[in-house]
Amino acid sequence: MRPDDLKYTETHEWIKVNKKAKTVVLGITDYAVSQLSDLVHIELPEAGDNLEAGQPFGEIESVKAVSDLFAPLSGEVLEVNEEVTENLDVLAKDPFEDGWLVKLQVGDLSELDEMMTRKEYDEFVLSEAGGGDDDDDEEDEEEEEEGGEEKAGGEEEQEEEDGAGKKKKKKAKKGDDDEEELDDDDEDDEDDDD
Repeated sequence: MRPDDLKYTETHEWIKVNKKAKTVVLGITDYAVSQLSDLVHIELPEAGDNLEAGQPFGEIESVKAVSDLFAPLSGEVLEVNEEVTENLDVLAKDPFEDGWLVKLQVGDLSELDEMMTRKEYDEFVLSEAGGGDDDDDEEDEEEEEEGGEEKAGGEEEQEEEDGAGKKKKKKAKKGDDDEEELDDDDEDDEDDDD
C-alpha cells in the first residue's frame, strides 16, 4: 500500500516533505517500478546539482524501455541514494523507503499544491490503467474502429449507443477509407438519393 504522508505526480514520482527544514526526498512509485519491470540501469544527478521543476533529472532503464525521471520541485540536490545506483533491487523491492532516489533542498514548497494525495494518485493510476470511468470517449472510439457485421455487397454495419442511449448505425463500404455515420434520419435521405 502506498504511504499516505507522501505527495504524488502524474509522472509517477513521490515526494516526502520536511517542511521545517524545507527538504524533500524524491522517488518513483511502485506503479512506475511495476510498469518498467526488470530494471537494469539508473542515472541520477550529483550532490550540488540544481533541479528545475518539470524537467528531467535522470533516467531509469529496464529491459523494456528507458524513461526520464522528472523533478516535481525545483531545488538543490543534497544527497543521492548510492545504494540504489549500485543495486536496483533495492528500488524494485521497496520504492517508498529504501528505494528513495534523491534528497533536495527546496525554496518554494508551494509547488507541492499541484501534487496529488495518495487517494488521488490511486484513482489516477486506476484511470491510466484503464480501470476508470473517465475513458468512455476512448472506449466509444475503440468500438467504432472494431469491425461490425458484414453485409452483402461488402458493407459493414455497426451499432453503438450514443450518450442519450439512442442507437445509431454506421455503414462503411469495405475498402473505403472514409466512413459515414448515419442516424435514422440520414438513412431516409440516403434512400431518396438512390
